Amino acid sequence: MGKLSTHVLDTTAGKPGAGVKVALYEILPQGRVLVKNDVTNSDGRCNTPLLEGAAMRTGKFELVFDAGDYFAAQGASVPEPRFIDQVTIAFGIADAGQNYHVPLVVSPWAYSTYRGS
Repeated sequence: MGKLSTHVLDTTAGKPGAGVKVALYEILPQGRVLVKNDVTNSDGRCNTPLLEGAAMRTGKFELVFDAGDYFAAQGASVPEPRFIDQVTIAFGIADAGQNYHVPLVVSPWAYSTYRGS
């Protein structure tokens, strides 16, 4: 079986984004369902996979990162309302046997992602 993981990279400080709240939702016909809440560790990663084993399944998902709260806690000077606040990455898992790594590369002004393994 595969697994789903993530990590956060803070490009303004050039370091992992530690202490970022992350929520994983599954997108079902009846709506969005919370699967897991987590917080990134000192390496910017969650301590355990977001999905693995029997919980790893095909479907549509969203990761929501509380990036604005992270930057506020870091003392970043950002306007109110924040330009980057909650970052939502919508993605699909087509093969539950593969590893899906969905990182967030973020600053108070921009973000990007890619599919890792």
